[in-house]
Amino acid sequence: MRRLLAGWRGDPRIWRRGIVLAVLALLLALVMLMHSRVPNTVGNLGSLTETFLPWLGLLIPVLLVFGLIRKSATALIAVLLPAIVWLNLFGGLLTDKTAGGGDLMVATHNVNADNPDPSATARDVASSGADLLALEELPASAVPVYEQALASTYRYHAVVGTVGLWSKYPMSDVKAVDIKLGWERAMRATVATPKGPLAVYVAHMPSVRVKVEAGFTARQRDKSADALGEAIADETLKRVVLLGDLNGTMNDRSLNAVTSQLRSTQGAAGSGFGFSWPASFPMARIDQIMVKGVEPKSSWTLPRTNSDHLPVAARVTLDTSS
Repeated sequence: MRRLLAGWRGDPRIWRRGIVLAVLALLLALVMLMHSRVPNTVGNLGSLTETFLPWLGLLIPVLLVFGLIRKSATALIAVLLPAIVWLNLFGGLLTDKTAGGGDLMVATHNVNADNPDPSATARDVASSGADLLALEELPASAVPVYEQALASTYRYHAVVGTVGLWSKYPMSDVKAVDIKLGWERAMRATVATPKGPLAVYVAHMPSVRVKVEAGFTARQRDKSADALGEAIADETLKRVVLLGDLNGTMNDRSLNAVTSQLRSTQGAAGSGFGFSWPASFPMARIDQIMVKGVEPKSSWTLPRTNSDHLPVAARVTLDTSS
């Protein structure tokens, strides 16, 4: 590095070279800083940007390398701006915020409708020790397999449409939650924990697609998220846990109806980004555990199963009076 920079001394062009790189760095910083202003009117470009927003940080070292190659002081100084913005947005996720304790462990997993071995997947997630386990994308033909595999671990369970909740504690007031799909992919239950009642929501938002001719197609997902947000807003219990595959990240503005009311356990008490999809090379956390009225203590991803999603888990404290 010293040898490389030695060739810059006395070279007045170091300030004139790399103007294009500097402009690119400024544009990158602007996109990250103003991501909420990227319009959704064309192909839901804003939501697509927000889904993969952390990955824009990979462009920073690329610009840095090109700035060094071009021997451009202007470019190198400009690269500092997107680096600062990225650290401001995501630097907190780089630290380990996990803590010990917690009186309830919860987990959620999109098991994949085409799962080749649902029994093994059920045993894998049950071995995590979760007190509450939510499963999404349950085909009717596989529900008996999951029920049998989980029966020895969970005394109570309920399945509504393609989602289900398994619990070590009694459940009541189980009902479907209408997320405007025409079929059932969300549910609510009251779980009688040792620390009192807990409202538990399980949801699987409609899938989104990236299409050349249509962009990021997420209109139905967005409509369902609004409906789920209304249901949570009407919840009468003070302590709420939402488990599920939301097909969107906490950065995605289209999930504001939900994310504005609840805290992400990963953001509050996790270590790292906690990416959950795709399981083969996780690039986004679209499987979420969110809470209200309870305190997250730790949050993490579980080992891969036969699904294309990773399971995610969290420990929370229900008694927040102290």
